[in-house]
Amino acid sequence: MSEIATTDPEGIDGVRMTWNVWPRTKVEASKCVIPIAASISPIRPHPEIATLPYAPLRCKTCAAVLNPFCRVDFAALIWICPFCFQRNQFPHHYSAVSETNVPAELYPQYTTIQYSLPSSNSLSSPNNPDPSPPPVPSPVYLFVLDTVMIEEELEFVKSAMKQAIGLLPDNALVGFVSFGTQVQVHELGFSDMSKVYVFRGSKQMSKDQVLEQLGLRGAGRRTGPGFPKGGQGGLPDSGITRFLLPASECEYTLDSLLDELGTDQWPVTPGSRALRCTGVALSIATGLLGACSPGTGARIIALVGGPCTEGPGTIVSKDLSDPVRSHKDLDKDAAPFVRKAVQFYDELAKQLVSQGHVLDLFASALDQVGVAEMKVAIERTGGLVVLAESFGHSVFKDSFKRVFEDGEQSLGLSFNGALEINCSKDIKIQGIIGPCTSLEKKGPSVANTIIGQGNTTAWKMCGLDKSTCLTIFFDISSSEKSDPSGNSNPQLYIQILTSFQVPEGQTRLRVTTITRRWIDSAVGSEELVQGFDQETAAVVMARLTSYKMEMEEGFDATRWLDRSLIRLCSKFGDYRKDDPASFTLNPCFSLFPQFMFNLRRSQFVQVFNNSPDETAYFRMLLNRENIANSAVMIQPSLISYSFNSLPAPALLDVASIAADRILLLDSYFSVVVFHGMTIAQWRNMGYQSQPEHQAFAQLLQAPHDDAQLIIRDRFPVPRLVVCDQHGSQARFLLAKLNPSATYNNAHEMAAGTEMIFTDDVNLQVFFEHLQRLAVQSS
Repeated sequence: MSEIATTDPEGIDGVRMTWNVWPRTKVEASKCVIPIAASISPIRPHPEIATLPYAPLRCKTCAAVLNPFCRVDFAALIWICPFCFQRNQFPHHYSAVSETNVPAELYPQYTTIQYSLPSSNSLSSPNNPDPSPPPVPSPVYLFVLDTVMIEEELEFVKSAMKQAIGLLPDNALVGFVSFGTQVQVHELGFSDMSKVYVFRGSKQMSKDQVLEQLGLRGAGRRTGPGFPKGGQGGLPDSGITRFLLPASECEYTLDSLLDELGTDQWPVTPGSRALRCTGVALSIATGLLGACSPGTGARIIALVGGPCTEGPGTIVSKDLSDPVRSHKDLDKDAAPFVRKAVQFYDELAKQLVSQGHVLDLFASALDQVGVAEMKVAIERTGGLVVLAESFGHSVFKDSFKRVFEDGEQSLGLSFNGALEINCSKDIKIQGIIGPCTSLEKKGPSVANTIIGQGNTTAWKMCGLDKSTCLTIFFDISSSEKSDPSGNSNPQLYIQILTSFQVPEGQTRLRVTTITRRWIDSAVGSEELVQGFDQETAAVVMARLTSYKMEMEEGFDATRWLDRSLIRLCSKFGDYRKDDPASFTLNPCFSLFPQFMFNLRRSQFVQVFNNSPDETAYFRMLLNRENIANSAVMIQPSLISYSFNSLPAPALLDVASIAADRILLLDSYFSVVVFHGMTIAQWRNMGYQSQPEHQAFAQLLQAPHDDAQLIIRDRFPVPRLVVCDQHGSQARFLLAKLNPSATYNNAHEMAAGTEMIFTDDVNLQVFFEHLQRLAVQSS
């Protein structure tokens, strides 16, 4: 999102790869150290993507879609599929195709193209080409609000919710569930009298029991797997309109309901935590949506203010003397509730995915709320997640508002996505890391090894948006160098098909077909080196490391990253054996070691200072953001502002701090404006308001304007920290800088140099070790 259009590395296809030329064999691929992977943004907007008003042509053998890489015999009206080499006849309505009259999907520049698919219950036929349009399914927003919080916090949430409901399109359906010690499902159908169904928070209920109590038995059974027919906004006619109403009809009712809603009044015994049944509330919300709108786009928007202490999904005991689990507890297996809670959310995720619904979480608390346990349900359904300190903080307020905004600012939330991948015959798919769920569709291109959501060539994405990004890991199956008969194709092909429902209700299919070249890397690695994408490789390694830290017991992330980096430098560096001074790296690799240095120190690998909730939050965002944004999470960007020069990028090093400079650090989750000592003193004396110091006023303003530009384009909205050198908040900057000056080498430093008190190795020492180990002859 933040890249400048002119240097858009993702291009029209929204695809970036670790390697842009591929080694022919499995053995050569393993020598590359960095896995062969692609980062894809399945529905990223691009001005040049054309949308065609008809369904695509598919190959009759492998179902790949007609694309610019197909060979076409215009005389015989035949196209040859590049994936399986099947010859396909063009259908009758393509009979006018010729060398000079080519359909859009064969244009060489349209490697990505979109199709607008007819809705599943459209009744058009050749005799009746223009049926009455089917009712467009309305998106459903079910708000689930925690009321166990102090009055002030609840007021913040209520005002954010009122604003959100006002921003929703009129046809959007809205429902409301509140919970504390018990769960209340609010009926919105009667504005004169508020009616509530209360459920016990200590007991898990099956979907059928929930429907029984709400008087909705059999409601969801009338509809097929497509969109429900008839009724309001495409909903079945049965008590459902009591719980889900169009925003335009229930805005007043909901406003008054929120005005009356107070904090949870259940008594709390001294020394105990308040009872909060988050798990039961989410499970009832899921059941309600399953009855009301199976198969149509729906989101559960959970607003949670503390840990679950009651019923399924509990993460901590009611006794205040028991702390909420930490990373240490998880390592020692001393977190008694975790396993059961994760299992509960895993089951909830399966139910949500089968219904095609999304779970979004807005968590705000000084303590943890259980993001780590809920991660599985949020990530598998493609939900949004925002973690803030308070519901009054801009991180929550501005992010929440952006979910419902329209126009330029809109996130482009789409529903009911499905992703499918076709590949050339020697390529296998290991799996995907990112917000999706495997549809367990087997095929010849499924690899034996699994990474993330694997064992399939198709995935479900209940929720996706403009910036959703996924990482696909590939394996090469061929062991022979090349076909001795000389028939082997020098190009490999991958086709990504994404179908999704836009907020207006229509279904789109986006088809991206990409090609890369096979090379025989055993002969020479020059081409391989030129095709290396350092930024993508760094992000893929970060995602893989985070995944291994979660999945593999006792995985030593720092050691694994170091060994990978040493192997990479040994393979691709230029050096004389056992002579560290002779070591040089090709520019195509020169930034990579620095990325690894910052990754080792980042919040993805060093969990010591973070709670399990924060770690889960950081990793979810790392897995779903595009490469440019994820790279900033790993290695923040630093810009320096001073009197005598234009704003310029500065080294991410403590040496960049100077008394007469302002620094702007973007570490994705926070944006820091840091004033040097002299600048801060002048500002405190008020020079900026004196007419003769206009230049100083402009210097002070510039980093703030740039910070606002970063914040405006980002979701979740980052935290803005404005601080001064030697101030307490300066730690937000210092923690991210390379500690080239510490108390260990203070005697070598010039007077007045800023120092960082740390035992961490600095970049210089890290490089020296790397060179020494990479050139070793063993």
